[in-house]
Amino acid sequence: MTAERTGTTAGAPTGHGAPGPRRTAVPAARWAPGSHILWRYRDNADGARFHICRPVTVVRDTEDLLAVWMAPGTACVKPVMADGTAVHREPLATRYTRPRRISYDRWFGTGVLKLARPGEPWSVWLFWEREWRFKNWYVNLEEPRARWAGGIDSQDHFLDLCVYPDRSWEWRDEDEFDQAQRDGLMPPEQAARVRAAGRAAVERIAEWGAPFRDGWEEWRPDPAWELPSLPTDWDRVPGRLRS
Repeated sequence: MTAERTGTTAGAPTGHGAPGPRRTAVPAARWAPGSHILWRYRDNADGARFHICRPVTVVRDTEDLLAVWMAPGTACVKPVMADGTAVHREPLATRYTRPRRISYDRWFGTGVLKLARPGEPWSVWLFWEREWRFKNWYVNLEEPRARWAGGIDSQDHFLDLCVYPDRSWEWRDEDEFDQAQRDGLMPPEQAARVRAAGRAAVERIAEWGAPFRDGWEEWRPDPAWELPSLPTDWDRVPGRLRS
């Protein structure tokens, strides 16, 4: 998940401790456009613990696609090394073995549009430069997302792809993928499934299938949308609220 390294700024957000995601009349199975939900990732070393949480705004939620917007300035949670060093700055040999802690932060830049199709072992993120100059798609290989009333949960699989407007692509984070296997975070059987998922994503790119062909790079957020807040119980177990 290399995109994490350029997506946050240091310092605890002033919005931490705000009320939870906005409630809507829409059943948990579907969220209305403009709803606020959480996009979370479980720790690869401890699958019972969440170490990434990003409040997002729902753009579209149908049987075929969940599209969400992570706006600039969004309060979020990310892992850092125990001494505060950014994870991507820690030497690869110790990146997954030295102690970590979570850090409260804010997403900066132009924001990210995330697209996820049910059951697929990846999500596709769109990045823009300033003034909405489209930069690239980012295919984040991950566990198919589990839905709950407040959002979706997944687990990152280290390996990613970057796709450019000219339809060229490249693998990203192969070194992290290999190191995670050496450190016991990904058994051989799982690594083989992740590689297979990556090859399936490459086939999708080659045929220019959804969502690459769907024109999402021309999408823009509703200027009336409010910035989501980070709830105090952002790491709650789905279906339960912390007392």
